[in-house]
Amino acid sequence: MTLLDHRAEGPASAPPLLLGPSLGTSNALWDKVAPELSIAHRVVRWDLPGHGGSAAGLIGAGATVGDLADLVLALADSLGIERFAYAGVSLGGAVGLHLAVHRPQRLSSLAVICSSAHFNGARPWEERAALVRREGLAGLAESADARWFTSGFTVPELVDDHRRADPDAYAACCDALAAFDLRDRLPEIAVPTLLVAGRDDPATPPAHLREIADAVPGAALVEIPGASHLAPAQCPEAVLTALRAHFGGPAGRGMEVRREVLGDAHVDRAQARQTPFTARFQDFISRYAWGEIWTDPTLSRRECSMITLTALVAHGHYDELAMHVRAARRNGLTPEEIGAVLLQTAVYCGVPAANSAFATAQRVLAEEDGAS
Repeated sequence: MTLLDHRAEGPASAPPLLLGPSLGTSNALWDKVAPELSIAHRVVRWDLPGHGGSAAGLIGAGATVGDLADLVLALADSLGIERFAYAGVSLGGAVGLHLAVHRPQRLSSLAVICSSAHFNGARPWEERAALVRREGLAGLAESADARWFTSGFTVPELVDDHRRADPDAYAACCDALAAFDLRDRLPEIAVPTLLVAGRDDPATPPAHLREIADAVPGAALVEIPGASHLAPAQCPEAVLTALRAHFGGPAGRGMEVRREVLGDAHVDRAQARQTPFTARFQDFISRYAWGEIWTDPTLSRRECSMITLTALVAHGHYDELAMHVRAARRNGLTPEEIGAVLLQTAVYCGVPAANSAFATAQRVLAEEDGAS
């Protein structure tokens, strides 16, 4: 079977995140967002049929959003991805809503950006499909900026994608939008859902996203000032911030992991000592050290602890070493295993460093034995 063309970024071991495009664009729509998301996710951005690198023949006249969703699932299956987070713009967002209703077991979470549960009825899309089948896309591409962005803003590469799209495949995507209406099924959506609206979006105004947010249990809504229909291209920082928070972003997950490894008492003390001067540094630690490095599933918590102990001995950070000896015990290392790690440091970091490390570890382990 021919698959949708796609681009994969990020570690293969990271949680998968699929990104869907808007009608007339390619996966380049995500150029300013996907690389940052790929730090913590296995990002897969795909092209609509007849757009970007995807074959036009993947859909035909009378296509539905369900047909596009099936193509996305076939792509995920080919990549060995069973369950994934999903974000999509406009038509790509409609695909996400369809999956959340019809294949919820495949989604871990959903973000719907500048999209709708319906697209203002069938007639405008039927008329656009007929126009494109008759005249091609050159004329329609001339008005892309007005439909996609606020005045004075453009992304030439995306307009070129619009111009180069296959007219028949584009028209088939219009058919899918014409037939799409999930309003009566929205209350069934159970996956964590975020709606992102461009406040200046003429194609899917914020009211369309509010309608979804009001109907989907527990959904959250973010409105981005100054954004039109292609918010990831026009306001990438705002979109990135919203998506990171929704998809278990580094800062939120980082604090959770920090507490799991270091313990509530230690983190509470660190938080109590926080001042306006140190606040950004504490956020930096939670976001990057704990939210990206310690959440990477490539290494187990035990392995992370062993590496951390070695690095702290190598640089003589004995106060930090004491903290991480406690963390190593919490992560399942025995005193004997901690001793074996420190013995390795005697060879590779030097005997004096290991001598100080053993003294620190012995004190911590004795304190723990006394406490128990």
